Amino acid sequence: MYTFISNSEGETKKLATLFANELNNGDIIVLSGELGSGKTKFTEGFLSYFGLEEEISSPTFTIVNEYQKNDINIYHFDVYRLASIDEFYAIGGEQYFDNGICIIEWGEIIKEALPSNYIHLSFERDLINEEKRIINIKTVGDKYNNLIKKVYERTGI
Repeated sequence: MYTFISNSEGETKKLATLFANELNNGDIIVLSGELGSGKTKFTEGFLSYFGLEEEISSPTFTIVNEYQKNDINIYHFDVYRLASIDEFYAIGGEQYFDNGICIIEWGEIIKEALPSNYIHLSFERDLINEEKRIINIKTVGDKYNNLIKKVYERTGI
């Protein structure tokens, strides 16, 4: 596991662009953390890498927003409001996994539906510094071990 300390929204977004530079269709990032911990800011940074920052909106009520840039599909899920994993299956959620890059906020809710390999970022707010975030980065499965090491090294920490 790697830990990234973000001292601002800008640093959180920069981390996201480093991931965006490395990911392709079929890759999955799960974002966990309490409300206001930086999950959506990370997603904004990720989309900005593709020039899509003006199009972002929260998928809280729609469950998933779809974006496309050239031959890359990006699916931004917010599964916070799902009552059960069955609702995720009902919208065909697992069918998105192979067709684009999936960013899933509150992904722990659908853990049983996730593939065997994904990147998990856990966001924590600092109790003293309101702008600071602690982001723990780990892989589930072995597919992304080298990728997160590369991204972490590029953060300059």
